[in-house]
Amino acid sequence: MELTRTYQFRLYRADQNGHLIQQIDIAGIIYNHCIALHRRYYRLFGRHLHKYTLAKHITRLKKLPKHAFWNKVGSQAIQDVVERIDKGYALFFRNLKAKLRTSPPGFKKVKRYSSFTLKQAGWELLGAGAHWARIRIQGRNYKFVKSREIPPSVKTVTVKRDKLGNLWLYFVCQEDIQSKATMTGKMAGFDFGMKVFLTDDQGEETLSPLYLKQAQKDLRKANRSLARKRKGSGGWYKAKDQLNKVYQSVVNKRTDWFFKLAHNLTNQFDYLCFEDLNMKGMQAMWGRKISDLARSEFMNILGYLASLKNKTVYLVGRFFPSSKTCSCCGFVHKELALNDRQWSCAGCGVNHHRDINAAVNILREGSSSLGKMAVRLRSEPCSLEAAIAISPRIPCL
Repeated sequence: MELTRTYQFRLYRADQNGHLIQQIDIAGIIYNHCIALHRRYYRLFGRHLHKYTLAKHITRLKKLPKHAFWNKVGSQAIQDVVERIDKGYALFFRNLKAKLRTSPPGFKKVKRYSSFTLKQAGWELLGAGAHWARIRIQGRNYKFVKSREIPPSVKTVTVKRDKLGNLWLYFVCQEDIQSKATMTGKMAGFDFGMKVFLTDDQGEETLSPLYLKQAQKDLRKANRSLARKRKGSGGWYKAKDQLNKVYQSVVNKRTDWFFKLAHNLTNQFDYLCFEDLNMKGMQAMWGRKISDLARSEFMNILGYLASLKNKTVYLVGRFFPSSKTCSCCGFVHKELALNDRQWSCAGCGVNHHRDINAAVNILREGSSSLGKMAVRLRSEPCSLEAAIAISPRIPCL
């Protein structure tokens, strides 16, 4: 099974890293220039500017003395900037057709532009030691921490800076992975909640650590320290870095917990059924609480690990009334409120726990849909690519 995997490595701090930071800033300048060209072209002609036309125009601009410094960034990095904008506009028009509220790609502050990507040219891996390796980018050598071996089939290399000023390398590789996970044949349904992160169909609850809530005291202290500093001074930048460190610690802890939970679930079950929720709508209602739960991030991690272990993650439609449907007789209690944690069915009189009942219904709906899909695949022979397109698995990262 061929999968695309990304390997992340941190660059050692060195003076020559300033050249990479300069290239990221130049890529940000080119990005903003391309956005301006897109808007001007649409204003003049009423049409979308094609990426190949834009790439040719940028190539001509690089030859002018005014834009000669653009040549410090590799040509493929500039092509990637053009492709990023084109994908952003494609997503915007697709959402516009589906009547979803999204914004087109906009201008970015150069200091907030974070990365550039190289494909076949502009980089070369050099010698390596036990825990370090070197890479040549645009004629200069850089040393990074080699925490694992890099596969030979590298498709792209991305240089990215975080808010703390650290530089990272991302190697995107195409690998043929043979799953070593044990197949259990078990299936489970899960319901997400506000107080309880996950509730399965057997009634087992998984509580969220709520790392953002735990860090509120440190965040308030760091924010007060930042507010007392004069903006742009040395102390202001130090206080800003301290605030970013607190946020980064929250992200690292949460990601680690998500991976451990996802490994545990994919080791226990072969088929995992969840409900597709409108997270933007929920975040508009409950704000920071939804951000702290970070359900979308967890689902991405779960989908990635499931694809590695040849497990299946199925999403039940968001309009399926999982909480309002009685799991015993099928009666739909339309008047069920959000604060009703227990309710009795008017059809059969059974008392239900809201989350457990929802998890049971999600499991049944998911198992029936998977059964119909299996019948379809058996009755209609197709290629591997078509079977993957039919499969409800969440795409891997």
